[in-house]
Amino acid sequence: MTGQEQIHGTAIALNGRGVLLLGKPGSGKSDLALRLIDRGALLIADDQVCLRREDDALLLFGPGILSGRIELRGIGLLSAPHLAAAPMMMAALCDQPVERLPHAEYRHWLGLRRPVIRLAPFEGSAPIKLEWALRGLVDAATSTSKQVEE
Repeated sequence: MTGQEQIHGTAIALNGRGVLLLGKPGSGKSDLALRLIDRGALLIADDQVCLRREDDALLLFGPGILSGRIELRGIGLLSAPHLAAAPMMMAALCDQPVERLPHAEYRHWLGLRRPVIRLAPFEGSAPIKLEWALRGLVDAATSTSKQVEE
């Protein structure tokens, strides 16, 4: 099955794994992306993100001229270290307030389910929390697939 859609958000890649940042305008998506880029992430797209389903994978990529460009509030639209596309592993909702111990949350895009976390994007620890959450998801998926194979 294939399909495609364009949504309001920002997408970054950490070690080739895509994360979709969602929230209202001014909620901190680009700010969080900028701090993640400073820590080694690569920008995929800012403001508008395209999702394409390829079998059981969701691919994040930028729409044309916006690919690899980020809006820095008060500065303007600039090019950033970027990656053309990456498989979407999870989404982060730039939300406030954030529950202390939330339950697992999932959403569907193009018929595929992905985990969602909620972050207060302006907190100093937000980039690290996102990295840890992504690492936890990848480790959990790897251990689950190993158990299935054994």
